[in-house]
Amino acid sequence: MNYDLIVIGSGPGGYVAAIRASQLGLKTAIIEKESLGGICLNWGCIPTKALLKSAQVFEYINHAADYGIKVNGAGEVDFKAVVKRSRDVAEGMSKGVQFLMKKNKIDVIMGFGKLKGKGTVEVKDANGATKDYTAKHIIVATGGRSRELPNLKQDGKKIIGYRQAMVLPQQPKSMVVVGSGAIGIEFAYFYNSIGTKVTVVEFLPNVVPLEDEEVSKQLERSLKKQGINIMTNSTVESVDTAGDLCKINVKTAKGNEVLEAEIVLSAVGVTTNLEGIGLEEAGVKTDKGKVLVDDYYKTNVDGIYAIGDIVKGQALAHVASAEGITCVEKIAGLNPEPINYNNIPGCTYCSPEVASVGYTEKAAKEAGYEVKVGKFPFSASGKASAAGAKDGFVKVIFDAKYGEFLGAHLIGNNVTEMIAEVVTARKLETTGHEMIKSVHPHPTMSEAIMEAAAAAYGEVIHI
Repeated sequence: MNYDLIVIGSGPGGYVAAIRASQLGLKTAIIEKESLGGICLNWGCIPTKALLKSAQVFEYINHAADYGIKVNGAGEVDFKAVVKRSRDVAEGMSKGVQFLMKKNKIDVIMGFGKLKGKGTVEVKDANGATKDYTAKHIIVATGGRSRELPNLKQDGKKIIGYRQAMVLPQQPKSMVVVGSGAIGIEFAYFYNSIGTKVTVVEFLPNVVPLEDEEVSKQLERSLKKQGINIMTNSTVESVDTAGDLCKINVKTAKGNEVLEAEIVLSAVGVTTNLEGIGLEEAGVKTDKGKVLVDDYYKTNVDGIYAIGDIVKGQALAHVASAEGITCVEKIAGLNPEPINYNNIPGCTYCSPEVASVGYTEKAAKEAGYEVKVGKFPFSASGKASAAGAKDGFVKVIFDAKYGEFLGAHLIGNNVTEMIAEVVTARKLETTGHEMIKSVHPHPTMSEAIMEAAAAAYGEVIHI
């Protein structure tokens, strides 16, 4: 069982790396302990979007009258059916990865993979039996899991992580979400939309704290308008789960407050899966829970590489996929360009959606740029008005001296589908004036990017 390449982990980093390796003529195997597709396909990106779509449909039904449509009776959420649809979508995607493995002649080895000696991976199957496989190159792509805080230990029932949040046996009447990054906000939006009373507790001054401050403030306003209680500058000190309801002790700027809820969702980020996979024994260097790698994901040990959540950079599916491709192309003797981590888009799929790439206004100024900033509100967009989705705006940031496109920050309906335009423009080193002169179709939401660029240079037409 000798291979050119073995990949440990079949998430969007691992399975994409395996496919690219096979395309480049490497005899490849992939090791997976649970389900092909990893967390993203089975317990992350994909099933959460299915849940969010159900919430969106429910909202459409409840607001049908706004569009001149009469619906007899109120919409009703069948929570078990919503969860089942989400699981069915995830299962379908996982089967799609199985098909891709067969199509690309990649051997799938089910079990827990562990580095063992030079060029060897030991795999323990579900029955506890072990078998060794060898390869010239080994990529570790073991991903991450829900991070636990010492004072917020998950019991899987009352204090839960994202996995349990996707498959609760029944819809809770109340929920406290700890953490307001993408995971926390998406679940807060979903549960609030279907009728759960939701409170979000965030340690930092703003929700979605990695986003541009104006976007964070707008999102907070929109979520509050939907009925979500948001507590920023607040910390969960302890949770008492003894009674029917959890008693959540929250420290705020004004003092301590006790919240009550059926469920506490801990959404305080992810931690890497580095334990028990033989890194120490192999001599692979790590630092603060991350494997140290070069620009092409090679570790300090010849023949061992690492990609995805376990290395530097944003813990995002599309980042892991790009890293896998870059790593494999380097192994195969090509000359790939290193990834520019300042041109990675980030998306949050609540309503309104949030999407961003590049520098925030604050970060651009701190980096020494003199900036031109343009904003265009969706309230001035014909397409947004027609769609009944006028919340939000597009904000773009350019370098005043050379016109370099430094960053873009979008909040509004469907903006996660719009951000790729900016990523491509920045990759091509497009300037502000080139964005203004790129004719955008009317009426579309994407016009707002052109209009925001025009606003930065005092040429905006529609505001």
